[in-house]
Amino acid sequence: MTKSGFASFVGRPNVGKSTLTNALVGEKIAITSSRPQTTRKAIRGIVSRPAGQLVLVDLPGVHRPRTLLGERLNDLVQSTLSEVDLIAFCTPANEKLGPGDERLIAEIQKFPKAKKIAIVTKTDSVSKERLLEHLLSLGRLADFAEIVPVSALTGDQVDLLADLMIGLLPEGPLLYPAEVATDESLEDRICESIREKALEKLNDELPHSLAVTLDEFDQDQGRIFASVWVERDSQKGIVIGKAGSVLKAIGSEARAELAELIGRPIYLSLQVRVAKEWQRDPKQLGKLGF
Repeated sequence: MTKSGFASFVGRPNVGKSTLTNALVGEKIAITSSRPQTTRKAIRGIVSRPAGQLVLVDLPGVHRPRTLLGERLNDLVQSTLSEVDLIAFCTPANEKLGPGDERLIAEIQKFPKAKKIAIVTKTDSVSKERLLEHLLSLGRLADFAEIVPVSALTGDQVDLLADLMIGLLPEGPLLYPAEVATDESLEDRICESIREKALEKLNDELPHSLAVTLDEFDQDQGRIFASVWVERDSQKGIVIGKAGSVLKAIGSEARAELAELIGRPIYLSLQVRVAKEWQRDPKQLGKLGF
């Protein structure tokens, strides 16, 4: 009998959850960035093995919300964790465990349905001695079913982690066809790809204010028209850049990735638009897909 079920990674922002999701799935389905609020929705990545199927629900990092968007992201995390079969607490090997980690570990104990494991990410960035110290510290914080050190960058122990996670799932049939990697729509993946390139080009303050929507998509003709949204007029100029330099760079990098995703050369047109204080406005959040 095969095993199947849902699992979520939990951790502070930027501990490598999305990178690990992509490594396990075997292709890029979740955008990655060192910027805050990179992941803004539950993205499902599907890992199929002979022993069963693991559906990874990549969630936003848990944080103290300052806006309505932040509150909704935390609510999404809570509702998802109440339904999954397995919760994996993620902590990077190159950062010491702190009060925030302890709070998260205590928080996930409130979901009794799910089994709990811990994953130490970014093991390639520390010495073996530092990694051992981190593993021992983590083991003292809670009684996890497994504690697994991995490097999504090098692939070290990624396959082992997949097998261990599938082994902890309940018995059941495959939930998706074995060849499917995600249930994300192509349209959503296009918007996320553009947002990722914008995050890479802009400074630490602006990413919170960025959103992307698709205005028009003609797959047969390879034509994409999209809007990059910000909250203030002053931010619009930052995204466009001098003589349009920043927006052109965003478009150029996104175009290359989207051509690979869609499987043909594409025409991409980006415009920058303002939605005043959209992170705090319920109507604007609805329009932007939150």
